[in-house]
Amino acid sequence: MQKRGAIWFILATILLDAVGIGIVFPIMPDLMERVGAANTADGAFWGGILMASYAAMQFLFAPVIGGISDSLGRRPVLLLALVTLAVDYVIMALATTLWWLLIGRVLAGIAGATYITATAYLADISKPEERAANFGLIGATFGIGFVMGPAIGGLVASVHITAPFWLAAGLAALNVAFGLFLLPESLAPEKRRAFTKRDLNPFGSILDAFRLPGLMLPLVLIFAFEFANMVYPTLWAFWTREVFGWGTALIGISLASYGIAVAFTQGVVMRFMLPKLGEYRTLIFSIICAIAAFVAFGLTGSVWVMFTFIIVAALADMAPPTMTAMMANMVSEDRQGLLQGVIASLGSIAAVIAPMVVTGVFQYFADADAPIYLPGAPFLLSGLMVLILLPFFLRLKTQP
Repeated sequence: MQKRGAIWFILATILLDAVGIGIVFPIMPDLMERVGAANTADGAFWGGILMASYAAMQFLFAPVIGGISDSLGRRPVLLLALVTLAVDYVIMALATTLWWLLIGRVLAGIAGATYITATAYLADISKPEERAANFGLIGATFGIGFVMGPAIGGLVASVHITAPFWLAAGLAALNVAFGLFLLPESLAPEKRRAFTKRDLNPFGSILDAFRLPGLMLPLVLIFAFEFANMVYPTLWAFWTREVFGWGTALIGISLASYGIAVAFTQGVVMRFMLPKLGEYRTLIFSIICAIAAFVAFGLTGSVWVMFTFIIVAALADMAPPTMTAMMANMVSEDRQGLLQGVIASLGSIAAVIAPMVVTGVFQYFADADAPIYLPGAPFLLSGLMVLILLPFFLRLKTQP
């Protein structure tokens, strides 16, 4: 009973956090205009800068946070991260220049331990055969949050452009209050490990994880997949505005549709597929769906095709939790925080580089004076990348 309560609490925490994040997405183009962006393409570029700064801080601090949670426990790390996120949203609400937004994103990147610690928490209290399905629940909860967040953000922004940030700050503070009174510790003292100086070095932590048996190939592949998938959060609002001429409300609806699809696939479809197909076949199915979705978004100018392939893109999002579970089952309990921190850190490296690449490609091909006008070019680039790596995903079947 206590285990079930802990799972529900973690999912509730993830839900509120996802709502806070999703609230911001529909207003990004208008927010960039507020701080001085000249047009949509320039706004996308500076939006990429903000995402890259967030990711750079998460790269530097994610392994450290994972190591601290392995040493001190998950609860204090999670609560401190939530407090910092609340402060970040207040800064974002008050910001009137790009530099203040940048400071807010740096703080958020340092505090980006909610997902890392929650995943390690679930790994602590789950049996090995339950981990993929439980990690899928985190993805499903994020999906529900993305249904609520963008829809709320699009509506609340009609009051004032900064109103979504104030609401997100309140939700983060609510998370803290819940955690103080309801969240038990998941990592017993006898299962913890000593925190060392090496844990302060993100490169050292990544190398340590790569040296663990069987982890090198899946770690490289999850990095590559996250790199390709960064095209969605980086460009979705700008791409839909450029291709369809949408405002914040329609952008919010499209993101909410994606959230519904993710919640269903990871909360229902994934829990059905894993027992039937196993982790490996579920992963390969997801990778094929990813390639199909990238190509469709890259070429389409049709709203109906776009909404149809949102479902396919949501099926593709089963890949990260499946790969994470495969790796979690390869390491001991006192290394779960390290592993989740390294996975997040690799995702952050991808998130530093990918926004700069995809926004640069978008800025070039979305220019009316470009030799080829193709706003979907970044999606095609991502699809080509995953297609090239497909043979390596197929090799995971032979991994221990």
